[in-house]
Amino acid sequence: MIFVGAFIMVYIAVIMVMYLSQRKLMYHPDSNLDTPLSHGIPEAVPIKLVTSDNLTITSWFKASGTNKPFLIYFHGNAGHIGDRATKVCAYLEAGYGILLVGYRGYGGNPGKPTEQGLYKDAATALDFLLRSGVAPDHWILYGESLGTAIAIEMAARFSTKTPVAGVVLEAPFSSMADAAGALYPYLPTKILLKDVYDSELKITKIKSPIMVVHGDMDKTIPQKLGIKLFDAANEPKSSLWINGAGHNNLYDFGMDQEVISFINKNWPHTSE
Repeated sequence: MIFVGAFIMVYIAVIMVMYLSQRKLMYHPDSNLDTPLSHGIPEAVPIKLVTSDNLTITSWFKASGTNKPFLIYFHGNAGHIGDRATKVCAYLEAGYGILLVGYRGYGGNPGKPTEQGLYKDAATALDFLLRSGVAPDHWILYGESLGTAIAIEMAARFSTKTPVAGVVLEAPFSSMADAAGALYPYLPTKILLKDVYDSELKITKIKSPIMVVHGDMDKTIPQKLGIKLFDAANEPKSSLWINGAGHNNLYDFGMDQEVISFINKNWPHTSE
């Protein structure tokens, strides 16, 4: 009985520590952001946007060519927008507009990341595009890992207005409860989470074409969670399940060209 009591006390202590430190475990920002030029995309320029809660967030912007898609990139939980610069090179070469969306607490931006906070940062970036005359039906919302939940949230919001041209999800998850449960199966993650990112529910509201890409060797977000999310999505949808790919190396398997093919197939403005 003493052993059981001690085990229960330790288990409760672990739960309390995980609850209090969960955002430190979820978000891993790097504050040292340099210039677009130093990251290999001199075409892009930094822009500063003020959020609804009065934070000034730096993102990187490049206007699109005539009648070209505009790709809005929501990155994952670690690093900053500069770490994704090489991933957008193929899209820049194709003439796409690019907006690498900065987050609060990342890349030297003020604030601390939370689910609702990152949604505010994303909404501010999209409002900038609207004010710049770039309509949602020219947008490709691109999410990577954690950023897939942000892309889905934004696409769902616009589904009742002007649906976006497409949604690309790189290594996505169905919900944070599922993702956390895969990493910490011994904890009641569903009731502990402050930031829930329920993408499986929200993706059902999206009417735009969706592409899901996931590697079967992903140890961070199991591919089964990407499949679960894909199954919940509406048509039209496309999937790319890459054998041998992990969480961070999907571009080593030619993902950028597959994304361009998906966009070309579903681009509605070819006759403009």
